[in-house]
Amino acid sequence: MVEKACKVCHRLTEEKECPVCKTKELTENWQGIAIIFKPEESEIAKELNFKLPGKYAIKV
Repeated sequence: MVEKACKVCHRLTEEKECPVCKTKELTENWQGIAIIFKPEESEIAKELNFKLPGKYAIKV
């Protein structure tokens, strides 16, 4: 199955609904991946406003 990016929070998922914000606004048109393990310690997570661990699209 193809990974889709949430248009709201950028989380990557194979589901039909975002597991983080529960929206169904998903797209296959995204670029770049950020894998966040410890968002509270990550400068990238702070810069991109990712608050939970997981896989995120950089550009949606």
